Order: sequence, then structure tokens, then C-alpha cells
Amino acid sequence: MAYLKKFQPGEIVVVGYKCASSLARVTPAPILAGASFAVGGSLSILMSENRSMVKRHLQRVDPSLKGSALNRATQHAFQSYMRYYLETFRLPSLSHQQISAGHRVEGFEHIEHSAAQGKGTILALPHMGGWEWSGRWLIDQGFQLTAVVERLENTQLFEWFVDLRSRYGVNVIALDDNAGTAVARALRSNDVVSLLCDRDIPKDGKRTGVEVEFFGETTTVPAGPAFFALRTGAALLPMATFFTPEVDGHTIIVRPAIPVERQGSLRDDVSRITQLLMLEIENLIRRAPEQWHLFQPNWPSDPGFSRGNV
Repeated sequence: MAYLKKFQPGEIVVVGYKCASSLARVTPAPILAGASFAVGGSLSILMSENRSMVKRHLQRVDPSLKGSALNRATQHAFQSYMRYYLETFRLPSLSHQQISAGHRVEGFEHIEHSAAQGKGTILALPHMGGWEWSGRWLIDQGFQLTAVVERLENTQLFEWFVDLRSRYGVNVIALDDNAGTAVARALRSNDVVSLLCDRDIPKDGKRTGVEVEFFGETTTVPAGPAFFALRTGAALLPMATFFTPEVDGHTIIVRPAIPVERQGSLRDDVSRITQLLMLEIENLIRRAPEQWHLFQPNWPSDPGFSRGNV
């Protein structure tokens, strides 16, 4: 305890992540799979507020989920999230062969076609399954991957995650006032830019995204994917990564490009294209809703939702 008193609370969190990462790199994958099952199951019991939110979101996706089936799906969501973290911790230390083993991709030709056009590629994806793993897979195929990520309140932890991702080849852009310029620059370089698109992160208490119908209720989601596609001519590709039952097993699904063309004002075009995108995202989430890692309020009717400009 005397040793821990030397650290601030935020530093203790970073130390915990570092220890978990070091342990994950030296632990055999089958044991880690069991750990994600056990620890995730425990978290689903301990984190009651998050568990209630996950249940709400699962029932949005599949209203038929009730009773024991809903409880099992909720537990699987926490286990899936734990698997995401443990796999991410290992990524810098894995070989090309280890990443490729058990990996299946549908629609990779859409990324190849976009890259051939030379205007950059926007991968719009939900917080689904092992998206970090698919990013490493793309890098191994010779693509330059740029990812826009949310800044964390814990600056040390944020910087540690930036370093972790940089070690397996990801160019990280922090979601701040300078992100737009950096994204445009990456697309001009014909990078693949990864943009999470299912959650509008409040800024100064306000949601600044575009209004859409998303699983039956109006909410806001990020305008960035549609905006940058319109501004740069980059292909806008919906994508999701799904865990499979095998150890280190993944399936990537890349959907055809969303039609991007000017028809009216920029604001109207961004709204229209974003709605088309979210229809694709809904269909991807429905394939495995228990792998959707959305534990926060996301709709105005959710308890704790910050309405902002909705």
C-alpha cells in the first residue's frame, strides 16, 4: 500500500493497463480466451449501470431478446469487450502469420478498388468485435492505416494507447480541433482512414453530429465519414470485424461503397449520406449484436443521455 501511495489515481490505472498488457503478451492465447470469458462475465455482474445500458441497446437491435436470452447476450457483450482489450494488448508482438491465421475477409476488393483510385479510403465502422485486429491485418497487407480516436480524460493512458497502436503501425489522430486537417492530409496521401461512426461523442456537453434514424429512434452520429467523403472523393466503405469462436478467429466484412455525390447543400448531403451509412451499420450490428461494445447512453430516451443539440 505504501508503494501505491506514490502514484496518483490516474497513474495507478496506467500501471494496471501496462501490467495487463505485459501479461497478455506472454500468456498463451487459449488461456487468454478463457480469461476474457471469466473476467468479462464477472464485470457483467459488477457493472450494473453499464449492464442495464447494454440490455437496452441489445433490445433495440433485437426486440425479441428477453429473459435468460437477454441475460446471456449481455454477458457475452462484456466478454467480447474483454476479448477486444486482451487481443489489442498482444498486437505489437504478433507475427504476420499469427495475425492471418483464422482470419477471413469478405469484400476486400472494395478496399483494393478504392486504393487504386488514389483518393484515400474511409472505413466507417461501429464499436464491434476486434476492430483493432483488422487494422493490424490491413497494415500487414501493405496499407497505411490512420485511425481517429477519442481523447481520454486520463492523458497518460491516452498516450500509452497511442504508443501501443503506433507500435503495430497505426497513425493515430486524436479527436480534437485539429483532427479534420489531419484526416484530410491522410486521405490526400491515399491512406485508409478508420472512423468509428456509431457514437456521437459530446464536446463541451453538446453533441455536434448529424441527426439520423438509428435503430428506430432519432439520435446524432458523427458527420465526419460523409463530410470527408464529399470533400475529398474518398470511397466511404461500411465495415465491421466480428469475433469467431476459434482462438484469435475473426471475420472482416467490408460493404460496397456508399454512393457519395452532391445533390444539394453540403449539410443536406451529409445528412442524406450519413443516413445511408447508418442503415448499413445497422445491418452489420444485427449480425452479432452481442459483440457491439456500446455501453454508454446513445439515444435521447436512454437514462443519462446528454441531449446537447438533439
